[in-house]
Amino acid sequence: MPVVPATVKVEREAYALNEGTTKEFDYDLFVIGGGSGGLGAARRASGDYKKKVGIVEETAVLGGTCVNVGCVPKKVMWYAADVLEKIHAGPAYGHHIDTKAIPSFAWKEFKDKRDAYVRRLNGIYESNCKKDKVEYLTGHARLLSKHELEIDQPGGEKKKVSAEYIVIATGGRPTIPKNIVGANEHGITSDGFFDLEEQPKRVVVVGAGYIAVELAGIFNTLGSETHLVIRYDKVLRTFDPIIQDTLTSHMSKSGVHIHKNTQVTKITSSESNPDLTRPSPKTVEFDDGTSIEADTVLFAIGRHSNTDDLGLDTVGIQTNDKGDIPVDKYQKTSVDNIFALGDVAGKALLTPVALAAGRRTSNRLFGPEKFKDDHLDYDNIPSVVFSHPPCGSVGLTEPEARKKYGDDQIKIYKTSFTAMYTHVWSPDEREPTAMKLVCVGPEEKHQVVGVHLIGMGSDEMTQGFAVAVKMGATKKNFDDTVAIHPTSSEELVTLR
Repeated sequence: MPVVPATVKVEREAYALNEGTTKEFDYDLFVIGGGSGGLGAARRASGDYKKKVGIVEETAVLGGTCVNVGCVPKKVMWYAADVLEKIHAGPAYGHHIDTKAIPSFAWKEFKDKRDAYVRRLNGIYESNCKKDKVEYLTGHARLLSKHELEIDQPGGEKKKVSAEYIVIATGGRPTIPKNIVGANEHGITSDGFFDLEEQPKRVVVVGAGYIAVELAGIFNTLGSETHLVIRYDKVLRTFDPIIQDTLTSHMSKSGVHIHKNTQVTKITSSESNPDLTRPSPKTVEFDDGTSIEADTVLFAIGRHSNTDDLGLDTVGIQTNDKGDIPVDKYQKTSVDNIFALGDVAGKALLTPVALAAGRRTSNRLFGPEKFKDDHLDYDNIPSVVFSHPPCGSVGLTEPEARKKYGDDQIKIYKTSFTAMYTHVWSPDEREPTAMKLVCVGPEEKHQVVGVHLIGMGSDEMTQGFAVAVKMGATKKNFDDTVAIHPTSSEELVTLR
């Protein structure tokens, strides 16, 4: 994300703030970090409860990872790839398209459109701060005491502020491996993916998690020769086996070269100080002694929290062995008026999780009596992977359920089939669909504790079935629901 140069002074039009209720401090609430979680807490406290609130963001724009280098631009790129897949399906549906004559994807042209959309969202976020009377500052903040902060502002100025409550919502950033020669000089991360000015002809993606899978799928579908390097033999190892097995197999079938049980050891290039926003020849060496040539190498091996120079030690807040800030169920740190939420707290690293935690924190601190115990329940949080095809999951995986309840308490219902949409395709081009219900308890009271889907439409299906799992629905509740026909989702209410 763009960082404001230290020599550039940021000036914004002044606007009225809430008076708030604190007399001892500058603000009722001050938030460090202008991503989803921080904005959720700030706007709820100021907009709904009329508290005096400030927020500081180190980069040049609001929105955090999700809006700028995450969910939003990634989904736009996924749509671009999905459209191309549908064009290629045209001949199977009687549209006489010469798929070999389809022009190559206009990467730079589409990047400009995507970036313009993101900038529009940045503007909306800033306007919402003004509308809700949240004071928006730019700079790097560090704690001086449990109630005081110092902000290094662009232009070299320092500003001290105080607040009754402080929320740390600084998010995280992608990790570059330190043990791979040339990784830092020649590799990019998911952030760098959105800086690419040209589409690489040959790309190596390192990692097996959802970010690696999503970006590899986009590259491959848009026509890049795509290699995915994974340490074990399957992708998405934290997901249910039905998703792991089905997606790993289909990615290989669809043209992704998956290098299993493999690790990158070295990256070299004939170019010194290469411009990583543009493809350039590189040699990628593996631990088995083999190597391949690539134009872009992208690492998606994990993320780590942004806790550098926050002054945590000054107030006695310790990070755990992963670098995250430990919190209780109310997002409270070891200091009673300082809270941490979103990715920096290290649990369920998803935008809606951060947003929900932020809003609930402000509800509890400033809302009416009914919210005095408000907090986010981290059980049964749904998630989706925008792979090709997409996957959705909520609740316990089969191995997790067996470990928690015992094999004798678990009943599995599953199916795999070809969705109607792909039935008219040639057999070797059809996408798979697979579904699984994980149930626990005696047969007459089987509670559905996990739903796992892969196939067209799984991303949209998951949200609705997540409500059912969260409510404690039973297999009988599913069985008693009349199916919608013809859809893939009807399989979930007709499983036997």
